[in-house]
Amino acid sequence: MYKFKKDSYTRNRGGTSTLLKLNCRRCNNLICIYQKDGPGNLYRLYCDRIVYPKSLVENVTNKNIKNLENLCCEKCNAILAVPMIYEKEKLLALRLFADAIEKTKITIKDYENLKSTK
Repeated sequence: MYKFKKDSYTRNRGGTSTLLKLNCRRCNNLICIYQKDGPGNLYRLYCDRIVYPKSLVENVTNKNIKNLENLCCEKCNAILAVPMIYEKEKLLALRLFADAIEKTKITIKDYENLKSTK
């Protein structure tokens, strides 16, 4: 069962978290499941909040910005995001391009079902 990460960043961003399913807008391929903290639009993906797939999580965790590659769709090769350091919080993130992804809120149960089918 997935447990939301709750740390000082979560509290600073509003204290509420939701899971988002992110798909490529061009081909509708699943990109990742992401824990969004707080209200507002999604401009960047913090690397420590990417939940699924495991290959992407391993790709972005504990990396230096110089070693991090652009986030691309595996199906159509569209570039969806580029690595950055979010200066306000000094965190490694991926800056999303406008209209590159479609997002859908999902429940923990939906996430568990998705994980078990793959």
